[in-house]
Amino acid sequence: MTIPVNVLICDDEPLIRWALREHLEGLDYRVFEAENGADCLKQIEAVSPDLLITDLRMPEMGGLEVLRRLRQADNKLPVIVLTAFEAIDSAIEATRLGAHDYLSKPFDLREVEIAIKKALKTHRLQVEVRYLKESSEKHYGQIVGESPAIRKLLSLIKRLEHVDPPAILIRGETGTGKDLVAKALHDSGSRSDGLYVEVDCAALPETLIESELFGHERGAFTDAKTAKPGLFEIAKGGTLFLDEIGELSVGVQSKLLRVLENRRFRRVGGVNDIQMDAQVITATNRNLAEEVENKTFRQDLYYRLNVVDLLIPPLRERRTDVPLLVEYFVRQYSRAYHRDIVGVSEAAMDLMCTYSWPGNVRELRNVIERVIILEADDTIEVAHLPLEIRSQEPSPEKDNPMNLLVLGEEGASLEEVERTLLEQALTQSNGNQVQAAKLLDISRYALRYRMEKHGIRIKRKAAQGESKPPEGAGSGSPPAQEFPTSPPEAGN
Repeated sequence: MTIPVNVLICDDEPLIRWALREHLEGLDYRVFEAENGADCLKQIEAVSPDLLITDLRMPEMGGLEVLRRLRQADNKLPVIVLTAFEAIDSAIEATRLGAHDYLSKPFDLREVEIAIKKALKTHRLQVEVRYLKESSEKHYGQIVGESPAIRKLLSLIKRLEHVDPPAILIRGETGTGKDLVAKALHDSGSRSDGLYVEVDCAALPETLIESELFGHERGAFTDAKTAKPGLFEIAKGGTLFLDEIGELSVGVQSKLLRVLENRRFRRVGGVNDIQMDAQVITATNRNLAEEVENKTFRQDLYYRLNVVDLLIPPLRERRTDVPLLVEYFVRQYSRAYHRDIVGVSEAAMDLMCTYSWPGNVRELRNVIERVIILEADDTIEVAHLPLEIRSQEPSPEKDNPMNLLVLGEEGASLEEVERTLLEQALTQSNGNQVQAAKLLDISRYALRYRMEKHGIRIKRKAAQGESKPPEGAGSGSPPAQEFPTSPPEAGN
């Protein structure tokens, strides 16, 4: 069943309203009428039309005032205006206020039909663009996670939406997603309509960095056949993202500091200052504070870049995000490679949650992509994972509590050892699963999986007046070990 399109016709001439109604109803539009601007606004409130066709010159209130009031109320209703030839200036003003089209009287009905289809299509595309933009801002692109560290990071990004700081520094290990955070800052910020220009400072030869950043004039050096704008010019009105800022030489650091301080720069070989109008976001995997102490990074530039400091934690410090990231990448690459992957086995997920991921999110992404490309099964199993994940060993720390476990000559049940450790952790944490998982150095996902495997459940206090099942009721299976819960805690 097709939902009819509601069209409101506003004109003080009954003959024009009648002609438009007859034609549009023949095309299966649902038509409503108004004879002046005031009546038009009432009809808009009453019937919520999908499109308005209005004359510009009418008694009491004209179409231009109707359009002005709609836009002041942030009503994006698509509007087509009708005007006599002598009122063409008013029609141009109407388009400035957001009218999709204007038609001169007398008009051809076929012309009206085309204008309506065009206006509805344009409006639909505008709605989709707004929706995608709002959705992108809400979810911040490809930043995936619900751990406290990621929630804090997303909160900081949101606080910068309507702020235009002179510089933002993003710190994090290789593979943590510093480029994704930079793009999210641009997309959700005040310069989102401008260009986003990304440059990897480590990939630029030392002899070309200055020319790439600031541009050059013709004849500035041997190969400068023509003048060339630099990235600071290209990013005007938008964002310039300088990745791996720690790779810049001290000489280039000095020139970059001058640009950030004065908001002006010159092309190589140039004599005229150029105004810098770009947000600068930098990123590094180095410890710039140590670089400053070692005299390999300018202290004054470090302070200038560090106006806003964002730290991305490594994946090993937010293991609770691993299942979400795995699910995200499985969906992404299943679509990309036309595979129908059902999911990940519990054992495989357990291994991925306990693995240290030295390559961070990038390593996890590459593992999932490789498995989906090479393996034929519809579920990711332990056997599909790389050897380094399957054969991971405990880290050789001096105070490793596992050194306290001694295997006697009679042997021991590994299942009982695991169950005992789970029970001790849950008892020590008073039933708090988050704290118990930390005590065992595993994710909450892994803790729950092991609790289900051993039939361990958290004992919840019954609500007042809640009836309890009679003793002995059930399937006859042995009762599961129960633990009291601690008071509610964030994340538990």
